[in-house]
Amino acid sequence: MILLNKEPVKRVESFLKKFDNNFNIISLETSARTALDAASSLKCEVGAIVKSLLFKTENNFILCLIAGDKKASLNKIKKVLNLRNVSMASAEEVKNITGFTIGGVSPIGHLVKVDIYIDTSLERFSTLYAAAGHPNCVFKIDYLNLQKITSGLIKEISE
Repeated sequence: MILLNKEPVKRVESFLKKFDNNFNIISLETSARTALDAASSLKCEVGAIVKSLLFKTENNFILCLIAGDKKASLNKIKKVLNLRNVSMASAEEVKNITGFTIGGVSPIGHLVKVDIYIDTSLERFSTLYAAAGHPNCVFKIDYLNLQKITSGLIKEISE
């Protein structure tokens, strides 16, 4: 499939394969741009979709991985980070930091190393699906491996 040749998708695939050669990118005929789209395409619960959301802090960026049926809580994120100023990153910042456009932001394979926080609500699902660098590409992973591959800190950061 042509999507698998796109640079952002190749970057995610390379990262995945280094972690575990058994992991593969799933190329969908339909969009996975939103959690709802992805769940519909994959015929799974919306909560099993990993939303990768980039936030701008006072002097850095962080990536929060949130279940598709939850919303990131700015108040909880501020409390976890012990910061007053945290906001959503702009589309341009997302592209510059992660190397992905919104709708295809993967939890792995970023251009710039960012701290990653994984919401505890994702633990409910035995199988998770995360974006793989393009709105029609995802990869399947379980909660423990998501934590391992991202070196993410587990925190309650959703509402």
